[in-house]
Amino acid sequence: MKTERISVLGSPEFKAFLTKEAQKEGISISELVRRRCERTPSEDEAILASMAAELKRAVAQAKRSLEEGLQAIRDALAEVEDKRLENAP
Repeated sequence: MKTERISVLGSPEFKAFLTKEAQKEGISISELVRRRCERTPSEDEAILASMAAELKRAVAQAKRSLEEGLQAIRDALAEVEDKRLENAP
């Protein structure tokens, strides 16, 4: 396997995290990064990602619906105010 060097900058805390994780698994930091970056998502992770995307779409739709409802209320209040001013003595 041909390899190339990749330099990644991170905080001292991030390096300590990587060191700790690599030690727990008994591997080098390089191997830890390779394994975690090259692995394919599990079935549960894929389902969770799909659910997150669906939730994001639903939140966007709910936000649009709320904005439309608020605009309808603003329009109705403006209409009531216009009629009140028309009927004022």
